[in-house]
Amino acid sequence: MTGPTQRPHDRPPHDRPHVRLTDRLPHVAAFPDALGTGLLLHTDAPLADGLHDRLGAFIDTYERTLSRFRDDSTVSRMRTAARGGVFDFPDWASGLFDLYDALYSGTDGAIDPCVGEDLIRLGYDAVYSSTVEPDARGGRLGAIHGRPTWGGDVERHGATLVTRRPVALDFGACGKGYLLDLLAGMLCGDRRRTRQSAHDDRQYVIDAGGDMLIRTVEPITIALEDPSDPANAVGLAELNRGAFCASSPSRRHWSDAAGHQLHHLLNAIDGLPVDDVAATWVAVMPHAASLSTALADGLATALFTTSATQLRAHFLFECAILNANRAAAQSPNFPGGFFAH
Repeated sequence: MTGPTQRPHDRPPHDRPHVRLTDRLPHVAAFPDALGTGLLLHTDAPLADGLHDRLGAFIDTYERTLSRFRDDSTVSRMRTAARGGVFDFPDWASGLFDLYDALYSGTDGAIDPCVGEDLIRLGYDAVYSSTVEPDARGGRLGAIHGRPTWGGDVERHGATLVTRRPVALDFGACGKGYLLDLLAGMLCGDRRRTRQSAHDDRQYVIDAGGDMLIRTVEPITIALEDPSDPANAVGLAELNRGAFCASSPSRRHWSDAAGHQLHHLLNAIDGLPVDDVAATWVAVMPHAASLSTALADGLATALFTTSATQLRAHFLFECAILNANRAAAQSPNFPGGFFAH
């Protein structure tokens, strides 16, 4: 999912000298078309021969499998299957489906990949038309109006999904973070093969515009982008191990014919954009989840629909939230804070 671009910040903490990310991690591999936002991989050592191409090939496979914006994807075939069917996904997709099972349950259905149908009706379609279907808001959106649901209309058997009618899935809540976790696995696996050792001391930052997976010796400083003014920051965070993800409607919003402001962060129960949260930031440490970036990504979206208290009963994470009225809050151990006003 696209959120505010969190970026290494040029203003260093006062207790240590400023060192740019490119000084510490001078090797940068770019994948400019990945997931519609682009992806940068910063490393302390050059990638092994052929690894850049293998990572790029996997990104293409990932999108060809899960993207609802590609006509040739498995997800698109599910949407056009009039009577449903049996859809086999690669084995690596089962971890993503497990996470959606947990989020669907932990949010009482407010996070649901079947929300893809609502997004399409509201104009966030494959061509980004921003054209809202007639009467989309008049009783056609959300699970409460009979739209298929992950829990009721998608039968899971590992990495195989079975449906009985067309289902429009959108894995944007967790999909970008999940890709970062898989790429990190490829990166570290290649390093272990090269060194012939189970120990991996590679440092890296994988940055996909709002979602980051970080493994460095010294913490990097991250600006918390102001959702009302992307040129400014509302705070800073610091992290050297773990995932850091953000979500906000600031970069993906549009209006319908009646002038209603719409965006892509929906409550799957009623299918409508959430209007009382402006931005969220989530940190997940490696010990809290094997797929830390996917979880952080999903929780950054879930905080638009579900209280942090409810989510913390199911998941280990730290967060900061900026509400639409500019009220700010953060969990006790969030690795940063908001600027004083």
